[in-house]
Amino acid sequence: MIEISRHGFGAATLGNLYTEVADDQAEQAVQAAWHAGVRLFDTAPHYGLGLSERRLGRALSAYPRDSYVLSTKVGRLLLPADSEGLDPDGFLVPATHRRVWDFSADGVRRSIEDSLDRMGLDRIDIVLLHDAESHLPQAVREAYPALADLRAQGVIRAIGAGMNHCRPLETLVRETDIDTVMIAGRYTLLDQSAGASLLPTCLERGVAVLAAGVFNSGLLATDGTGGTYDYHPAPAHLIDRARRIAQVCEQYEVTLPQAALAFPLRHPAVSSVVVGARSASEVRRNAELLAREIPEALWADLVALSLEDPQSFRR
Repeated sequence: MIEISRHGFGAATLGNLYTEVADDQAEQAVQAAWHAGVRLFDTAPHYGLGLSERRLGRALSAYPRDSYVLSTKVGRLLLPADSEGLDPDGFLVPATHRRVWDFSADGVRRSIEDSLDRMGLDRIDIVLLHDAESHLPQAVREAYPALADLRAQGVIRAIGAGMNHCRPLETLVRETDIDTVMIAGRYTLLDQSAGASLLPTCLERGVAVLAAGVFNSGLLATDGTGGTYDYHPAPAHLIDRARRIAQVCEQYEVTLPQAALAFPLRHPAVSSVVVGARSASEVRRNAELLAREIPEALWADLVALSLEDPQSFRR
């Protein structure tokens, strides 16, 4: 697997996810990530109907191509649309295109060509099958072989899959020769379902894991008093659990976001946490939190709150 930084930059925010981001703000966020030592940058055509890819490509053009790892995704083609108004999928961009699911071999090749054009690049380091859980047979039968050919040709360096569902990712790990998986929101302080089977399987087969959604979309990004969980209003029982975890963290002068960022990296299968940020200040805050030490006793205390025992995940 390609060597990657333990802190990855998730660029969905650069596609104006829920909130508009100015061009200079987006560029400054990427620059801050670079200066913080981040060398993994993840995007997708889905993010802002290509806006994230265009912005990320422009920002990364300032750096040597061999000095960073770029990840994008396939599975949704962007086709011109006559719609007026804004994109209905949560990105504050004009609805100039529509997304069409396509995990065919031709669709994969076209998607990669379009992404290369949007980013101004001649190769991609990691290509992820994006949200393929409802298209798994075609992804295995058509998309994966096409990506394997492109990997053999050197157009891409690694193949992976990104979802927020564990079982289809594990199917891909077992049935193909993928290099990495990105699991979103399923290995966090509030949800360790990926630890039951997916992460051990990845460890057994040498597949690197990128942990995304470590804040579960917001609840773990603050002090646990409220917010969203998996992009919906957080239910009361999870708010209560997050608050109790935060109270334990406070006893060790550790914040809830700091613990949320550190937890996935305790598992030997996890190579990087991929975190979105809208601004340079958010990037610097995440980098600073990741750099702080956390007392081992904190994890032991959290076991009492039914957190999966992390003592077996010492690196």
